[in-house]
Amino acid sequence: MNEVKLFSGTKSRYLAESIAEYYGQALGSVTLHKFSDGEMQPELDESVRGAYVFFIQSTFAPADNLLELLLMIDAAKRASAGYITAVIPYYGYARQDRKDKPRVPISAKLIANLLEAAGANRIMTMDVHADQIQGFFDIPVDHLKSEAIFIPYLESQDMSNVIFASPDVGGVKRAKAYSNYFQRELVICNKHRKKANEVSEMTVIGEVAGADIILIDDLVDTAGTLCKAADMLIEKGARSVRALCAHPVLSGKAYENIENSKLTELIVCDTLPVKASPKIKVLSADRLFAKAIRNTHEHRSISALFVGG
Repeated sequence: MNEVKLFSGTKSRYLAESIAEYYGQALGSVTLHKFSDGEMQPELDESVRGAYVFFIQSTFAPADNLLELLLMIDAAKRASAGYITAVIPYYGYARQDRKDKPRVPISAKLIANLLEAAGANRIMTMDVHADQIQGFFDIPVDHLKSEAIFIPYLESQDMSNVIFASPDVGGVKRAKAYSNYFQRELVICNKHRKKANEVSEMTVIGEVAGADIILIDDLVDTAGTLCKAADMLIEKGARSVRALCAHPVLSGKAYENIENSKLTELIVCDTLPVKASPKIKVLSADRLFAKAIRNTHEHRSISALFVGG
């Protein structure tokens, strides 16, 4: 069987090192050269000829993180790597997955095209914003689910008074998976936006009085939606509100918003770097990705890693 080589981009090294540790081998060495104008040139410091190569890098802002991943993939392709997998814990630009108004890009599709053009043979990611993004690729996509991380954590908690909630109509399917698994009720927060990152109004569909609410979402950016939902649920009589979000984008005043909100706790994965905060609990995705990488190399099932898989 072909040798496995694991490499990391600059900004995801904290997670890649942990993934490599659970996988059982050290990360390969990459030297990132930079010209005075900021142009970059990653150099793989060891042979990858014929190897199964996995590049671990989330494509969050700035765009240099995406460009670094593309350049590493291109370097491996030109060095005769046998099979190249882009391991993207957080797939950036996934929120722009359709043309919802005139003269806007479908950015998630463009990123897919760039990854394929660079030479990726396979994509591995987690909780991509919309399931249909998998169809933007003409190569295999392993779509990992954060339920494999969050459900074992929740099973260690008292769930007797819990009701699950979706912070918007679009996330109902995601929240329903949890309510079905734990056989708990589901409520919906219906929001209306006038522009990106700003919720103008919100209503609750369902009864929450006296319940401990767990909001489910795929990512938290400015935390405006989550905090507004938490405050409203408390006003409607909920006893407490926690939130599960796979990807902690946490831009702008997110940390301040969370600390000043009625959220008891925000539970996230480490697909992006997170600053310490009294209300934020981080669960690592390292074991899930290490197992998925091993199963990919050994041609075993990925879905077997998930609850109900």
